[in-house]
Amino acid sequence: MAKQIQAIRGMNDILPTQSPLWQKLEAVLRDTVAAYGYSEIRTPIVESTDLFKRSIGEVTDIVEKEMYTFADRNGDLLTLRPEGTASTVRAGNEHGLLYNQEQRLWYMGPMFRHERPQKGRYRQFNQFGVEVYGIASADIDAEVLMMSHRLWQKLGISEHVKLELNTLGDAQERAAYRDALVAFLEQHKEKLDEDSQRRMYSNPLRVLDSKNPEVQALLGDAPALMDYLGEESRGHFAHLCELLEAVGIQYEINPRLVRGLDYYNRTVFEWVTDSLGAQGTVLAGGRYDGLVGQLGGKDTPAVGFAMGLERIVLMLETLALTDDVSGPVDVYVTAMGDDCRVAAIKVAQQLREVDGLKVMSHCGGGNFKKQMKRADKSGAKLAIVIGETELANGQVALKYLREDKEQELVAQDSLAAYVAELI
Repeated sequence: MAKQIQAIRGMNDILPTQSPLWQKLEAVLRDTVAAYGYSEIRTPIVESTDLFKRSIGEVTDIVEKEMYTFADRNGDLLTLRPEGTASTVRAGNEHGLLYNQEQRLWYMGPMFRHERPQKGRYRQFNQFGVEVYGIASADIDAEVLMMSHRLWQKLGISEHVKLELNTLGDAQERAAYRDALVAFLEQHKEKLDEDSQRRMYSNPLRVLDSKNPEVQALLGDAPALMDYLGEESRGHFAHLCELLEAVGIQYEINPRLVRGLDYYNRTVFEWVTDSLGAQGTVLAGGRYDGLVGQLGGKDTPAVGFAMGLERIVLMLETLALTDDVSGPVDVYVTAMGDDCRVAAIKVAQQLREVDGLKVMSHCGGGNFKKQMKRADKSGAKLAIVIGETELANGQVALKYLREDKEQELVAQDSLAAYVAELI
């Protein structure tokens, strides 16, 4: 017997019993971005490795440790995309979508990072993201945060997440702060862990994001980034906070929030939850005004966010918010005897003309008990039974599979309208 081939570690199947919840989540995401007037963009899964080195930064965990990179037959280095923003900017530059224009875009699809698999975090994961280009003002920062807040409301988890905000200022302000932070870290180098020492010169702001409690205690005396911001950066952040307060979105300013990618400036944010055990991030983003120019385009203001769908699915399951997820079948149509099968097929086709109605026909024959067992297993709410008596009278028997109701006889020519009222 041939050896079974297993899925690659960290790359999971989404099975038929799980896919309805995914479909519900994806529908909520699509409906929400449509309500804000955003357009979908789809980019390739494989990109040039240089795209991610130049955008994400060479001294980041993603580029140093996590990317799936390989040489193709021409010797070109290619990478399975680890995130969606760089690809969106590359596509915008390549097709002339960004310069001197406004674009409000969204994407959804698989990303790849070679990190240690754990619940809700996988090596192939599905990500949803929003990207806005060509608007520099704080009102668009507020809009993407309002959109994310709306998502939580529609999913029923707004009470289980909280918003953390920070500002990183512009490049010059960040450079001045960087020098001050490095000087502080040098004075306390012996107290830093190995990871923080490695980042101290290459990417010192990431030290602020250290998960080491001893490093965090040390950083209590570190210079504050807010003290190095100019009037324009302060004003941008203050206006954003005013707008969030005006629409009733609560937030907490976290001066240690820097985000893991090099391209962020000014606004950065995370939505976090403790519903999955230790506090974790479920959505993150910010402003990246320099990225378009960094990747060969004209300087263009930009802001956006991304979220991993696996963690949202896990959160919905953990909070038992899956009761309203509909299954793949509403009605199961059966035929009792060879003479009734053609009629059953016709009835099923007529029912499928009802918008949104999901109908499964029984195939493969079998007695009444077997067919009813299949109907129940399908998850259908109703079973349509056509026997010789029903066929002769132009009727069907309608059985309620999920409710304690008596079986009914319904005329075939009025069945579609009748079922549409029930479902």
